[in-house]
Amino acid sequence: QVQLVESGGGLVKSGSSLRLSCAFSGRTVSLIGMGWFRQAPGKEREFVAGINARGDTTDYADSVKGRFAISRDNAKNTVSLQMNSLKPEDTAVYYCAAGIYYSESKFIRDYSSWGRGTQVSVSS
Repeated sequence: QVQLVESGGGLVKSGSSLRLSCAFSGRTVSLIGMGWFRQAPGKEREFVAGINARGDTTDYADSVKGRFAISRDNAKNTVSLQMNSLKPEDTAVYYCAAGIYYSESKFIRDYSSWGRGTQVSVSS
């Protein structure tokens, strides 16, 4: 059983930065890919960023490429999402997820454990 707890969300102005963190525990999470997803009101959950088990391969949604950066520290059991140049359209609940493969993935079906989410709100 994998436990995931997100933190770091909040209300910020457009152009600001936020750093989300996800603390994970349980089984061998250091051997699997991790991801961040988000869900805005009335919309489906969508992929934001993914990172492989070792942390040397990443993938991003086109909408956040160049602005967001995912990283992980397996020694500290954390995955982070640095979000820069935030826009109002980034407003959503952000979820941390633990995958079922070594590699990162942009598909929800490749993730088996989810955190409860943290709210990010960006005002114009």
